Amino acid sequence: MPVSLLGAAEIRALAAELDVTPTKRLGQNFVVDANTVRKIVHVAGVQAGERVVEVGPGLGSLTLAILETGAAVTAVEIDHRLAERLPSTAAAHGVAGGALTVVDADALRVAELPGDPTVLVANLPYNVSVPVLLHFLETFGSLQRGVVMVQAEVGERLAAAPGSKIYGAPSVKAAWYGPWRLAGTVSRQVFWPVPNVDSVLVAFERDAVARGDDDERRRTFRVVDAAFQQRRKMLRQGLSGLLGGSAATASAVLEAAGVAPTARGEELDVSDFQRIARAADTLGT
Repeated sequence: MPVSLLGAAEIRALAAELDVTPTKRLGQNFVVDANTVRKIVHVAGVQAGERVVEVGPGLGSLTLAILETGAAVTAVEIDHRLAERLPSTAAAHGVAGGALTVVDADALRVAELPGDPTVLVANLPYNVSVPVLLHFLETFGSLQRGVVMVQAEVGERLAAAPGSKIYGAPSVKAAWYGPWRLAGTVSRQVFWPVPNVDSVLVAFERDAVARGDDDERRRTFRVVDAAFQQRRKMLRQGLSGLLGGSAATASAVLEAAGVAPTARGEELDVSDFQRIARAADTLGT
C-alpha cells in the first residue's frame, strides 16, 4: 500500500489529541502543505533504499514524504509525546515496518544514529538550526548531502560567500565540510502556526576528501570565532589575543599563512582560516 501524507486538518487533530501546542521555545512550526514537503524531498534527491536522518519530525508531515520515496528514516525528536506517537502515525499511513526509527533525544546531544544515514533532510527549529547542522556534520561522517529548511536569514548566511555583509562565522564553519547553496524559498502560509519570518531551503554536499582532522578543525574554528568577534578590525588586531598576544606576533603568523595582516575576516575563505591555524601551530603561538 502506498504511503499517504498528512493533511492540514489531520495535523491539527493530531496536535489536539496529543495536547501539543507549537512553542517558540522549541522553535516549532509544523508544515501543513503536502506539496511543500514533497518539494523538500525532491530537492534533496532522496532515492529508494537510502537512509535519511530527519531532525525535529514533529507530527510527521515531512517524515511521511521522505518515506513515500522508499527511503528509510531515522527521526530525532526532542518532544517525548511526538516521538512516541510518530511510529503509529507512520503505520496508519502505509509505512512498512522497519522503515522508520525514532530517536527520542535532543539533537544537539545525539552521538549515535542507527543505520549510518547518508542524507539529512529537516525542517530545523529556527533557534538551534546552525548548532544542529554543525553538530551533525561534525559527529556523523556518513552524512554526504542534505537539504534543510531554515529561517531565510540563517540560510542566506550559511550559503554566503566571502566579501558579503552577511558572511560570518557560520558561513566559514559550514564551508569546512563542503559547498552550500540556496535551493528555494518557502511561503509562510504552509506553516502552522504561521511564523513571522521567511524560510528558505539550503542544500549542502560534503567534500569527497575531509579538509582536516578534528584537532585542526577545532583550531581553525577558534581562529574563525576570534576573527568575527571583532569583524571591523584588521586581523592583526582582531587575532592578536589568540595569536601570541600582540599585533606584531599575529602579523607574523598571518604573513606565514599568506594572509595580509590588514585583511578582515569577512574577506577570507575557509582555506585562508585553515592556513592561519596551521601557521599558528607551526610557529607555536
